[in-house]
Amino acid sequence: MGDYDPATFEGLRFLDATHAFRDGADSPSDYLERCIETIETREPVVQAFAALNYDGAREAAEASSARWRDGKPLSPIDGLPIGIKDLLETKDMPTEHGCAAYTGHFPKRDNAAVWALREAGAVIVGKTVTAELGGVEPGPTTNPWDTTRTPGGSSSGSAAAVAAGMLPAAIGTQVGGSIIRPAAFCGNIALKPSQGGINRGERQATSMSTHGVHANSIEDMWQVAIEIAKRVGGDRGYPGLQGPDKVPDAVRPTRIAVLRTEGWGSADETTRAAFENILDQLREAGVTLLTGEDHPLIETLELSIREARRVGGYITIWENRWAQRNLINEYPEGVSARAQRSVELAETLSPDDYRALLVEREVAQAAHAAVASIVDASILLSCTGPAPVWQGDIEGEPPVRAPTGDAVFNMPSSMLFAPAVTMPLLGIGGLPVGIQLMGQPQDDAKITALARWVLGHLSPVIA
Repeated sequence: MGDYDPATFEGLRFLDATHAFRDGADSPSDYLERCIETIETREPVVQAFAALNYDGAREAAEASSARWRDGKPLSPIDGLPIGIKDLLETKDMPTEHGCAAYTGHFPKRDNAAVWALREAGAVIVGKTVTAELGGVEPGPTTNPWDTTRTPGGSSSGSAAAVAAGMLPAAIGTQVGGSIIRPAAFCGNIALKPSQGGINRGERQATSMSTHGVHANSIEDMWQVAIEIAKRVGGDRGYPGLQGPDKVPDAVRPTRIAVLRTEGWGSADETTRAAFENILDQLREAGVTLLTGEDHPLIETLELSIREARRVGGYITIWENRWAQRNLINEYPEGVSARAQRSVELAETLSPDDYRALLVEREVAQAAHAAVASIVDASILLSCTGPAPVWQGDIEGEPPVRAPTGDAVFNMPSSMLFAPAVTMPLLGIGGLPVGIQLMGQPQDDAKITALARWVLGHLSPVIA
């Protein structure tokens, strides 16, 4: 098992370091070199990166160092070394989607969020490993706290790079659980924004996909997200993430809905008990907690998301169906059996099936909107427990169903288009487990403020 202790672990941060950039005690170039040293030490085992661009990163860091010396940084994240999930296009590195069919794919253009990061002065260090096509076929990345375990998916490399101290922040994406779950397994703080909160650029294929941020502090997390949104806004048809130029002040929640969801029965007993300890601390702090037994609106919400994993999963495979079928037809040996089975399942669905799924999603969203009148946010686990062991499928046996972990606690926020922040508040058997706060769509700043209060006022639980 690992040796993770949420009460003592302090990961690599960036904003705290910038105070020394102006007076020359430190510089973005020196900060980057420390990151590269850690990458060189840990990458052979963690394998968080699909590509690295040290030359480009050093050039960007040198330019940033000059700006800080002159007192003219482009933004608070000028000089921040960051990783980009290998689903997002980058003009200076290939974008291979974790998929053999995309080997050598190099469009030489930037995703909207990547462009925004460069405009803010951030230093793009590398492409972080993704599960194949953002799905469930694992990449090579290992969990930094226990190499026999998955780092989660599909933003596996982003979560692992941050947890391993290689980078202070990284960009992930989520359709079902691909930001929140790997962050929870690796001990990151992470934001899955409201649907459409951060401009996805070329990645508009699915209706529940979002870009988000992995970091080791809520200050870094928010700053990266808002600097992107200030420059490129949100997806077409969405207002985009909005809020203050710096992390919102902490706000104590008054009333919180406790959602156990369909995942509660899958969570291990130790994790459930640790979660209850966090709830007890909230009560002791004067926060009113409401469950479905306390209020019919929360009961209705719980019922409406009881099959979020099925609804969200089927919506997504239907929306991916044609692009992935074309890819399989062109490169049948370049797409995993898992991904091919997903397409085959999608091909059993009809347009009426899809329409019915959309209705289920709309009903759940209406139920979620209704609870805004009685609670500030909802709280739930970010995962069913510590990251599961992953050492590969066994030849001759059916593939493991969820090799990067179960998305059961993550699909609700995706299905509801809701912002969520996961916080590394639990250490279970020496491994990280996250707890998340979920808010109403467009309440990203509010949920960040509430999460900041929770992180500052509750004691992590070790079990």
